[in-house]
Amino acid sequence: MSRIGKLPVPVPTNVTVTLAPGHVKVEGPKGQLERTLPAEITVKQHDGELVFERPSEDFRHRALHGLVRSLVANMVEGVDKGFTKHLELVGVGYRVAKQGEELVLNLGYSHPIRFKPPQGVTIDVQDPTKFSVSGVSIEDVGQVAANIRGLRPPEPYKGKGVMYRGERIRRKPGKAGKGAKATA
Repeated sequence: MSRIGKLPVPVPTNVTVTLAPGHVKVEGPKGQLERTLPAEITVKQHDGELVFERPSEDFRHRALHGLVRSLVANMVEGVDKGFTKHLELVGVGYRVAKQGEELVLNLGYSHPIRFKPPQGVTIDVQDPTKFSVSGVSIEDVGQVAANIRGLRPPEPYKGKGVMYRGERIRRKPGKAGKGAKATA
């Protein structure tokens, strides 16, 4: 049996789950999420927990079992607590500021970059080099954070760029210099 799929998902008291065949809707204090699920996996609610069942031991059913459980568990956690990704800027002159809903990033280009987050995702700026992306959907938060990181990914020679807080960049040595070559 799938080790992840057989684990029940506890539903907090302030979260309501509405189940329909092939569809789940989760509402909580942070917002609401809906998702269409594969029809093969059945979801049942027992004693404040969601239980997931599959029809057979087929490879596809085993794969979907764990997937559906993880997706619904992330939905429940998102509407209850929310998700946050912390990012930071490393580099001389790299800074971030918030103007209204837009994020203005100075990343060493000749112009500032304006980034407008999608609906349901908020960006908080702590100081000129640190900011956070937060929201209800783990997929949207991760995608927005990856899009911002992609504007100037960290480079391995000086370690400059937009990176997740705590991320370690594997550094490379630069050129050895003119006198370092061995002459024959």
